[in-house]
Amino acid sequence: MITSKQRSFLKAMAHNIDPVVYIGKAGITGNVIKEIDDCLEARELIKVKLQEGCLLNPKTAANDIAQELQAEFVQAIGHKFTLYRESKENKKIILPKA
Repeated sequence: MITSKQRSFLKAMAHNIDPVVYIGKAGITGNVIKEIDDCLEARELIKVKLQEGCLLNPKTAANDIAQELQAEFVQAIGHKFTLYRESKENKKIILPKA
């Protein structure tokens, strides 16, 4: 679980990154989960965008995915949401102390 200070730090970092995974009208499929998992391992902090045809609520989708992948929900704005998970192999982000 991350603190509010750490969440603010991650929000600031996420401001300048572009979405790396897009969820379409098919919703959250196994392939989408695998892609998000791979991206989290490689980057630690990712942004996901829900496409026009997707009927999912961004915050609900983000929380479901975060729970399944043991990641942290950072924020949801519009049709985009941000997730964070510390990488086992490629640690890049140093969070502020709690």
